Amino acid sequence: MIRVNLLPIKRKKKAKPLPTLVIATTLITVLVICALAYLFYYYNSTLQGTKNRFESNKERIAALKEKIKEVDNFEKLNKTIEDKTKIIEQLRKNQSIPVMMLDEISRNLPKGVWLSSMTVTGSGSNVDIEGYAFTNADVVAYVDNLKSSKLLTDIYLQESKQAEIEKIPLYQFKMTFKVAG
Repeated sequence: MIRVNLLPIKRKKKAKPLPTLVIATTLITVLVICALAYLFYYYNSTLQGTKNRFESNKERIAALKEKIKEVDNFEKLNKTIEDKTKIIEQLRKNQSIPVMMLDEISRNLPKGVWLSSMTVTGSGSNVDIEGYAFTNADVVAYVDNLKSSKLLTDIYLQESKQAEIEKIPLYQFKMTFKVAG
């Protein structure tokens, strides 16, 4: 006889293999997470390096600005010293001019001529002279003597007129000239 069991039998189910889609998705997710972690670390370290360079450059700029201030102060001081030196040199140069001018005026003064006033204007370059002489020829001789001078220029006899002082006939004259620097 043949036996037939009509009762259901519990059989072990075979394990279904995981679908390849789930494995691929999990693998891609792990790879993406690793890539993101690497990029986060890379960009974070790059950002930190850039911040360090920025701070270093900021300090360097502050130091350079301080040096620029020092250079500007030095240039201002140097300019001031140069200006003062030029003034001193000009004063030294002009110091002897009045003495030389008076010496030139008195050396060229002929006998019979004397000066009554002298006015210096225009930083010492324009001179007005008034004086007296016994004759008009003495006045002309004085003008010619001054014209031969290398220190005096633009000699101009403005006026020569006859005058009487204490009953003595004299010639009063006015002249102008410039001092060559």
